[in-house]
Amino acid sequence: MSNIFKQIKYFFLSKKEKNLQKNLKDTLKRSYTNKTSKSVIGNGADLIITSETLKLIDDVKNNVYAIAKKTDCNPDEILGYIKAAKTKIYRVDNADKFLNLIKEEEGFICEKHGLEALYLSIITEQGFSLKTEPMFIMRNGVIDKFYLLHHFYRWYSCKSGLPGFEYEAQKYLKKYLFENSDKFIKTLSMEKVMALKEAIARDQEATNFVIDFMKEKEGSKKVLDKIKNDGGANV
Repeated sequence: MSNIFKQIKYFFLSKKEKNLQKNLKDTLKRSYTNKTSKSVIGNGADLIITSETLKLIDDVKNNVYAIAKKTDCNPDEILGYIKAAKTKIYRVDNADKFLNLIKEEEGFICEKHGLEALYLSIITEQGFSLKTEPMFIMRNGVIDKFYLLHHFYRWYSCKSGLPGFEYEAQKYLKKYLFENSDKFIKTLSMEKVMALKEAIARDQEATNFVIDFMKEKEGSKKVLDKIKNDGGANV
């Protein structure tokens, strides 16, 4: 997986996701009212993180950190861990090109329904199905360990039961990432907006974890210089 930082751009993705949170909050302030009282929803639309969710977030971070340290992010060992947890891993030639057609990237793919599920079931030779379970799809060849760590973190969060990985939540996230429009937000109910915010939060947690781990492993300046030189100019 050559020049992987041009594909991921962890540092700049983190900044983008923070902007998504701000834009989403600003859109809510402008656009949403309560149907019964007609009051504008502002700060009340913020995510209310329960102690249970906070504990899960901490558990995921600590457990993934321990696994990453123990394995030194060795892709074979991490993939072995995923397989042992009964998640399917598919190696597909030109996986990036196939997945780009449905606006997905290599790595962890959440549950899919409908035509996307049918497409994935065909390219992974699972037969014909209108629903697929969470899986990994990677091209053949060398896997960048930090790229895989990002997807491993998301997978571990999903397996741990954190919200934001549900089919509908991920569907809203993809649509928002590609459209990023007030018009789309206005079509969502408050429940759907909350699901979207959870999905954004989970993705940002994975991004921030990888950045922090890379800084610890390779040194802050070296990591940031590498990311900027490899991918930042194209953002």
